[in-house]
Amino acid sequence: MRKLIHIDMDCFYAAVEMRDFPQYRDVALAVGGSEKQRGVISTCNYKAREFGVRSAMPTSRALQLCPNLVVIPGRMSVYKSVSAHIQQIFSRYTHLIEPLSLDEAYLDVTDCKQHHGSATLIAEAIRQDIWRELQLTASAGVAPIKFLAKVASDINKPNGLCVIPPEQVQSVVDKLPLEKIPGVGKVSLEKLHQAGFYYCEDIKNTDYIELLRRFGRLGESLWKRSHGIDLRQVVVERERKSVGVERTFSQNIQSYEQCWQVIETQLYPELFSRLQRAYGDRDIIKQGIKVKFADFQLTTIEHGHTQLELEDFKNLLREILKRQKGREIRLLGLNVMLKPQEYSRQLSFFDTQ
Repeated sequence: MRKLIHIDMDCFYAAVEMRDFPQYRDVALAVGGSEKQRGVISTCNYKAREFGVRSAMPTSRALQLCPNLVVIPGRMSVYKSVSAHIQQIFSRYTHLIEPLSLDEAYLDVTDCKQHHGSATLIAEAIRQDIWRELQLTASAGVAPIKFLAKVASDINKPNGLCVIPPEQVQSVVDKLPLEKIPGVGKVSLEKLHQAGFYYCEDIKNTDYIELLRRFGRLGESLWKRSHGIDLRQVVVERERKSVGVERTFSQNIQSYEQCWQVIETQLYPELFSRLQRAYGDRDIIKQGIKVKFADFQLTTIEHGHTQLELEDFKNLLREILKRQKGREIRLLGLNVMLKPQEYSRQLSFFDTQ
């Protein structure tokens, strides 16, 4: 039986700012872009959350909910440095570490001999190390399967620990609301509720073929989760699957010509440069465009293509703007999907035979 830990720092960026600047400790604080520049909230402290402020929320909306909210720009170099220190702490206990972001990671401590091999004691030791060395709090979840460790880390936030032992996995999963399962978004949740599914137990008691018919891959995934099945391993080296660039505009744009100018002069050169610099030997399999309209609806379009070509974005742009329906555009982005390296290695092997 595996022993997995999910560590999640508590309001990480905001916590670093409150640690470094005592004047922020007793106020509603958010780290993000300014209202004038159409910014969004990266994270906020728990005082701000009491007013309904959340990450990824437009700064203008956050200030409506909490007029006294203090919004400050982020210090990414500082957050990266702190994150590197946290990774060093993890490495004292295991080399099987899968970072999900600067403030979140999975750890496999199945073979760890410290603290008598107890995942619970290891998780508590890590939290204490982080507090002692960085004066920051972290929450942890311990479970034998990956998605449940992530769910557990959120149960006793902030600065908490939740352990789900193997014999309790199914009973915990049965009572789990579907919105708590990582990857179930608002749209999917609404469809599930309309079909009468609210808890994992509802899914568990439903015919597998029926779930596949109604929900496809989502139905398959939920069926496995509802039965306590998650065979995913902690991935030490995560392969980059896509590369993207985007712009959020201080003033909305609307026309095809305005969009194409941004693509041709800003987005495409940046995307090309980033691919050449970091992924020069990787082929692509798709390229696409992302648009966020003034009402915050996000839409994407892509097509299969093995080379990055500026001219191909023209047709994609025309197609995606058919969905515009008179709305202005606040964000425009380009992206490419990279060919998996293992696939490329297999092709090279067969080509040489």
